[in-house]
Amino acid sequence: MNKFSFITVITTISLFFFASCDSTKGSTDGDNQADVTGNVSIEDAHSFSNTNQIRTTHIDLELDVNFDNKTIYGVARHTMEHLKDTDTAIFDINGPEIQKVTLGKKGHEKETDFIIGTKKEFIGQPLSIKIDKNTQYINIYYKTTEDAGALDWLDPSLTAGKKHPYLYTQGQAILTRTWIPVQGTPANRITYSADVTVPKDLMALMSASNPKKRSEDGKYHFEMRQPIPVYLIALAVGNLEYRSLGKNCGVYSEPEMVGKAAWEFVDLNKMITAAESLYGPYKWDQYDVIVLPYSFPFGGMENPRLTFASPTLLAGDRSAVSVIAHELAHSWSGNLVTNATWDDFWLNEGFTVYFENRIMEELYGKETADMLALIEFQELEVELDEFMKNGQEEDTHLKLSLNGRNPDDGMTDIAYVKGAFFLKTLERDFGRRRFDKFLKGYFEDHQFQTLTTEQFKKYLIEKLIKPNNIKFNVDAWLYEPGLPKNCISITSPRFEKIQDLADQFAAGKDIFKQPKKKKGKKREPALARDQYTPQEWQVFIRQLPKKMDPARLALIDEKLDFKNWGNAEVATEWFCLSIRSGYKDPRPQIKKMLMKTGRRKFIWPIYEEFYAAKGEDLQWALAVYKEARKNYHPVAVGSMDETLHYKP
Repeated sequence: MNKFSFITVITTISLFFFASCDSTKGSTDGDNQADVTGNVSIEDAHSFSNTNQIRTTHIDLELDVNFDNKTIYGVARHTMEHLKDTDTAIFDINGPEIQKVTLGKKGHEKETDFIIGTKKEFIGQPLSIKIDKNTQYINIYYKTTEDAGALDWLDPSLTAGKKHPYLYTQGQAILTRTWIPVQGTPANRITYSADVTVPKDLMALMSASNPKKRSEDGKYHFEMRQPIPVYLIALAVGNLEYRSLGKNCGVYSEPEMVGKAAWEFVDLNKMITAAESLYGPYKWDQYDVIVLPYSFPFGGMENPRLTFASPTLLAGDRSAVSVIAHELAHSWSGNLVTNATWDDFWLNEGFTVYFENRIMEELYGKETADMLALIEFQELEVELDEFMKNGQEEDTHLKLSLNGRNPDDGMTDIAYVKGAFFLKTLERDFGRRRFDKFLKGYFEDHQFQTLTTEQFKKYLIEKLIKPNNIKFNVDAWLYEPGLPKNCISITSPRFEKIQDLADQFAAGKDIFKQPKKKKGKKREPALARDQYTPQEWQVFIRQLPKKMDPARLALIDEKLDFKNWGNAEVATEWFCLSIRSGYKDPRPQIKKMLMKTGRRKFIWPIYEEFYAAKGEDLQWALAVYKEARKNYHPVAVGSMDETLHYKP
């Protein structure tokens, strides 16, 4: 029970209200609302909130961002809708210090009783608030603490400009409750507004309507009028500049990076046009991208109207723009139609990977799209093997069972790539024309709603399978391990060529020797890096033996300079092979990446390789990690601590 609560006399609380705070239960009766109308109830193992009885429809936030003590002082004003009789409204918290709770409109408020329940691993604590049948407004006064896992407070030294501090949030999957008291199930959608105060020399942005210029007084107002799940509430504060890239799109970043970002994402407007031509109008008015500092743990996060992006996408050759296509695709799959629980996460990501690939095909051709899909499929095959070897067959199902587990455990290539290949297989069997019509209807029929896997299955059967009288093994894809036998197979002649080149090198052939001039033809140049795409070089590295003679790897670096390439995908593949092979020349570049970049996709496999290497290699990595750890987001820190068995 928090010391700021004025509930000091237990006898003032009814036995019913006290009983409602049993934190061993997910919610009061185990049910949660699964759509905006309240017609469907489901169980969400990752939320205490009783949204089947009373639900938030709108949140009005008042946020004062204090960089001096790295604290947000906030008021979350919830507008509530009663669905059943109850005298308790339950919210999710995991870190915020609750100062008081009031009922009523702003300016006409009355304090009420509340209880904070026992903390439960991963999901936090229930905040149970005494209400009556007429309660429409609940106001929660709070401040954030150092336990706010969604918040990354950056000192100026960790920014591009080195002069101003920076703050950004990461809410997915269940971290929004670490900085805002919310009903934290994705099954409930809300609108929100916010008044945010920040230092005058900084700009604030949210996943909402955004300013294009810095205000003079440090005060900003935001509106998100389309209903979203609370994990998509996002905030960024820093020294920011905006560049327009089209009539309703552009990019924000620190001034030092905004030119590079605008150049890298020049096709953003074309991507939006391509996406709309496939699956209907963009429903969120504006689409902007903010390039965050290097500590951001993901490639991108699909916060509506404002995609959060890693600066690792600024490769200098536009070779990483598929990540932006992915986040844009989330404007339909994930944001417009959302997984009802984290067990259904594939509904967000499988659809998005499929949609991303279709955008890339529209803009850059089928050959490029197929290569991107094959890169991901190779990664899926590796992950499937690992799950099977570790006895985690159930984790290879699309429909998961994450009760008692961190929902981040479900954020694997199974949801992303197996989900996408399920849809690719449907497209193959039913034809692209029919499948596109189905998918466009799916987004239209379920816009601004949440779905379970079972609801999708029912819709798929009714709208696609039965009308076309074609048999399809839906349950095998959704509820069985591994990949079904009917999984679509994609080939790439360009990948086959580069794989053959890798095999030749592994067999000892000098692939860098300039070919002899053929009669009547121009002399072919010696092998150079710019003759192939980054994706092809990824496949080249993957095709090499798992361990190689360091001298042979040194030859590749001499000719192709993988260790100094700006494309982080290629660099990571190269660094991992180098670690396994005992090739130490790239150590300075590896340290530079680990010190600068917090994107989990890149640093995690590198640390894993060092841990597997043991001995001096591991000690070197631990020394680097000890120094770099403060530069990483809490999401990345948790993963690295576990991998390295590191105890600070």
